[in-house]
Amino acid sequence: MGGNGGSGTHADKRPNELLGSWFVRSGWSKGELARQVNRRARQLGANHISTDTSRVRRWLDGENPREPIPRILSELFSERFGCVVSIEDLGLRAARQSPAASGVDLPWTGPQTVALLGEFSRSDLMLARRGFLGTSLALSAGPSLIEPMQRWLVPTPASPAPPEPQSALDARRPGRLSRPELELLESTTRMFRQWDAQCGGGLRRKAVVGQLHEVTDLLQEPQPEATTRKLFKVAAELAELAGWMSYDVGLQPTAQKYFVLALHAAKEAGDKPLGSYILSSMSRQMIHLGRPEDALELIHLAQYGSRDCASPRTQSMLYAMEARAYANMGQPGKTKRAVRMAEDTFAEVDEWDEPDPDWIRFFSEAELHGENSHSYRDLAYVAGRSPAYASLAEPLMRRAVELFADDSEHQRSYALNLIGMATVHLLQREPEESTTYATRAMGIAKKVRSERVNTRIRKTVDTAVRDYGDLAAVIDLSDQLAVDLPENAEAV
Repeated sequence: MGGNGGSGTHADKRPNELLGSWFVRSGWSKGELARQVNRRARQLGANHISTDTSRVRRWLDGENPREPIPRILSELFSERFGCVVSIEDLGLRAARQSPAASGVDLPWTGPQTVALLGEFSRSDLMLARRGFLGTSLALSAGPSLIEPMQRWLVPTPASPAPPEPQSALDARRPGRLSRPELELLESTTRMFRQWDAQCGGGLRRKAVVGQLHEVTDLLQEPQPEATTRKLFKVAAELAELAGWMSYDVGLQPTAQKYFVLALHAAKEAGDKPLGSYILSSMSRQMIHLGRPEDALELIHLAQYGSRDCASPRTQSMLYAMEARAYANMGQPGKTKRAVRMAEDTFAEVDEWDEPDPDWIRFFSEAELHGENSHSYRDLAYVAGRSPAYASLAEPLMRRAVELFADDSEHQRSYALNLIGMATVHLLQREPEESTTYATRAMGIAKKVRSERVNTRIRKTVDTAVRDYGDLAAVIDLSDQLAVDLPENAEAV
């Protein structure tokens, strides 16, 4: 493969009108697109890619680039427009993939879940830095995503494994994990989750993937049934966390695959509340990608599946995510109802007589206010930058910022809510106040390795420059952004 990502096919080329249309609407120059392709290629470890303006021109003229360029272009345009822009949407030829490698419609059986978890985590560890893993995946959306996930609730009949020959059993390393060993695995998962909240997904992602791979090895050893279920639970939590970290650093197809595998593992563990949490992470990703209808389907699936077993804290989180989906669909009545349900259910948190699992403890009062304020903020965007909805968002966002300021553990959430406050002030036509919050967010972003945080800061500053570019405070903010978070700053 040539380093420029070109194609060997040159005969009978016609201008790629689909790619050209997306390119024109993006507002990018050819040089800007080339630089972004090169930057994303470096993030994937595909250091052989070196694109320039002449190469972009040839793509627009009809040349079909080799992998990983089509995948990179799909991701870049998806992020630019806030919706899934597939390779086919860009008029590019997709590489043929096997369902096992790229799809989400996977078998709902324990042994195959273990095998797929092991294969995918091993590939991530070995190949991601060379650019092969992320470029072999494609995002699923719509029915191709929702329908396979609905089988999460279908009971799976137990099928006993055929007995192994004694010689094969003797050759395997003895299993039988002790209780202290299991507790150590669980505490390590909690530690990884805390690191992610403090430092962002870019710092410890590979460590989480490595731990997940070790757990899949343990699942292939003979264990008592109760131990196997606990190991599946640990695997589900680690896979969800690997997906969340991948999402945080911008590896969207990789994130989705981990989420799907996590849901399969949660089913094997018999943990429906954990499954609902995993579905909420998938829903959040769909909102990020401009697919609120898919997000709503996933949240409703999560709510139905955990309706009789989820704690008030988990149910409140699901209502808050339901509100986010409705807000992005432009449905204010249903958004407000879901916000009220989230608040009312959260008020019952202290009445729950069982300890919450560690994976939901992040959903604090600060997180509740942050989610609900973002729902109103999103409504303001959908309603044409409505100041009325921005005024509903402002007090909730302010309270979230105040609470997160005293929370040293959830620094990424603090940064995201500072950015949210900056966007609310822009909606209220208060650019000076917006720059104050954006500056505070940049201070945290320098310590948190999160592409999500970096991207939102850049978009907020771009909006401020577009609308108030002649103000001294906005000029200073833009200059500071170039120093603190230059375009070549990477979170992975």
